[in-house]
Amino acid sequence: MIHLPVLITDLALILAAAGVTTLLFKKIKQPLVLGYILAGFLVGPHTRYLPTVTDEDSIHIWAEIGVIFLLFSLGLEFSFKKLVKVGGSASITAVVEVLFMLVTGYLAGAAMGWSSMDCIFLGGILSVSSTTIIIRAFEELGIKHKKFAGLVFGVLIVEDLVAILLLVLLSTLAVSRQFAGMEMLTSILKLCFFLVLWFIGGIFLIPTFLKRTRKLMNDETMLVVSIALCLLMVLLAVQVGFSPALGAFIMGSILAETTQAERIEHLTKSVKDLFAAIFFVSVGMLIDPAVLVDYAIPILIITLATVSGKFLSSGIGALISGQPLKTAVQTGLSLAQIGEFSFIIATLGLTLKVTSDFLYPIAVAVSAITTFTTPYLIQASEPFYLFLERNLPRRFTEGINRYSSSTAGITTLSDWKVLLRAYTFNTIIHSVILIALVLLGAKYIQPFVTSHIVDGNQGIILSLIVTLSLMAPFLWALTIRRIHRKAYSHLWLNKKYTRGPLIALEVVRICIGTLFVGILIFQFYDSFLATLIGLLLIVAGIVIFSRKLQTFYDRLEKRFLGNLNARQIQQAKPQILPWDSHLTEVTVSPESAVVGKTLVDLAVRERFGINIALIERGRMMIPTPARDERLYPGDKLLIIGTDEQLAAVGGYFESQQELPEDSNFPKNDMTLQQIVINSSSPVYQQSIRDSGIREKTQGLVVGIERDGQRLLNPDSTMIFENGDIVWIVGNHKKIPELLK
Repeated sequence: MIHLPVLITDLALILAAAGVTTLLFKKIKQPLVLGYILAGFLVGPHTRYLPTVTDEDSIHIWAEIGVIFLLFSLGLEFSFKKLVKVGGSASITAVVEVLFMLVTGYLAGAAMGWSSMDCIFLGGILSVSSTTIIIRAFEELGIKHKKFAGLVFGVLIVEDLVAILLLVLLSTLAVSRQFAGMEMLTSILKLCFFLVLWFIGGIFLIPTFLKRTRKLMNDETMLVVSIALCLLMVLLAVQVGFSPALGAFIMGSILAETTQAERIEHLTKSVKDLFAAIFFVSVGMLIDPAVLVDYAIPILIITLATVSGKFLSSGIGALISGQPLKTAVQTGLSLAQIGEFSFIIATLGLTLKVTSDFLYPIAVAVSAITTFTTPYLIQASEPFYLFLERNLPRRFTEGINRYSSSTAGITTLSDWKVLLRAYTFNTIIHSVILIALVLLGAKYIQPFVTSHIVDGNQGIILSLIVTLSLMAPFLWALTIRRIHRKAYSHLWLNKKYTRGPLIALEVVRICIGTLFVGILIFQFYDSFLATLIGLLLIVAGIVIFSRKLQTFYDRLEKRFLGNLNARQIQQAKPQILPWDSHLTEVTVSPESAVVGKTLVDLAVRERFGINIALIERGRMMIPTPARDERLYPGDKLLIIGTDEQLAAVGGYFESQQELPEDSNFPKNDMTLQQIVINSSSPVYQQSIRDSGIREKTQGLVVGIERDGQRLLNPDSTMIFENGDIVWIVGNHKKIPELLK
């Protein structure tokens, strides 16, 4: 008899249980995460009447892989540029909420007589809200467009980074088992150092690599490369003393800045879903019903602390940041739950064996309860605000409104603020790079050179020259490069007050650069005289070759900024996001009922809301086909619509196929473009039919936005007006010519 490994048997059991429970939860319109947890409970060791998993150690390994891909996926959605753009309101709200919930969790645990480590981890578990649950609730309630939703999304972005910081700090605390202030500070500085270094190096190298290999990257290769990059960063993070989850998150956030981010997210989604399902099933396996019964009161207390604490802390944070009372109330009730990161923090405590066994199932139970309550709390937020407005003292509400109005004004930055911000940013970035190069030279270049190329004093001198050559452009940028010339000139012209501080700033920059060179030389020679001579030579070299260093540095900076902004530039091009539509291809089956019928007879636009942008018939292309065009077996139709519309119409044509990658036909000429009509446009005050867009540009008008109102599939008699935003599917080479 053939022996089947236990791992395969357990995996089959897990996925079967997950499949059944998720179908059930899909039917009752509840989060799939709860279905996975229920599946884990059913196949776990605490359920007697069903088959159970036998090799739990292997499942935990799979679950750890699930955490890696879950964090990788969150990183793809994170983006450090989004963090920079969230603004002060979201940052203040998130910081107030996290600090408040850390204290609330600790005090709640202490009041119940828990150990200090349990209390600390409970605070961490309660401090982070669930991105998945909130996004799902907003989508189902149709409120993603509201003002407070933007603030909530900004808070979630900040919380993601805070959660990563918590993972590092809690790991350090768990290992040291004491509140060592210097050790905590060292961990924070170490995390910040590697975050900056990895982000700079990743943005400089990875987008360039993906761009150079784009023609070789089909979906299979891109998937393999993406997962390889993720796991390599995981290895690197573990090597420097961080968790695998941190490495996965960092690589995801780096790839989120590339033009391939959406494609990578789409390709890795199935892998993430599979392993994340195993992770959440493993979460459910640890649930002991007896523990939940014994700790019913703590679960209730912590649930109340979560909902009330997050409402108060998020609301107060929003008010402090200058938001009106209504936005603060809606934000606070939207964030009143815990989710994915809470499970990961609870898992960390168990893995490190520093928390009690009951904390994990309690966290799962609280998450399940708050997941169910979230949509109802969001719906109740506006009525609750109206209740507060009626019952709070009028002086209090008027004071909040005055404070909100005063902080909503446009702020201006003085030349000093602009200059100091730029100098601080420049110093931090280049200091991180120079520290990394000093460590590289001392720990890797010098041992390699003296072992494999030349030993003795000559090897040390060669290592020093190589390292200093690598550092030279960044030393120049740190010490000599002029930053914000306009602001600097304005301040310099004010001779009486500002020239002294400006000169002091330049002296500080030079001193910092000199310090890094001195530290490097001291790594190789412990003689003060040698260090002094080396410093003088380096300073002279930087001054003499300043122009060449500037040219080389400008090339480095241009590539970095180009990689950093490439996705933003690409997204600035016309997209179909306002209607969540996209182009796809379907093939007309020979058995289809549409064969031989004209487009006007089929009326797919009226019935399904989709548009046929192009018909491919053998080697013949028919862009924006006319009403009387007939469909024949094997016709390939390029159609545009939303996911729901395309799903509905797919079966109508019987079969769907992907567009061949090696097609030589000019299908890429058919794109969706956005134009703005003004009084000088040739089509101004003309109807869609009379404008000649179809005949002259092979274009099809699929939507018009007028005065903030969006109209899909407008009637051909509609007249173009000044300020209309028109969306056209057509030949991108011909449309601009018509509209010049």
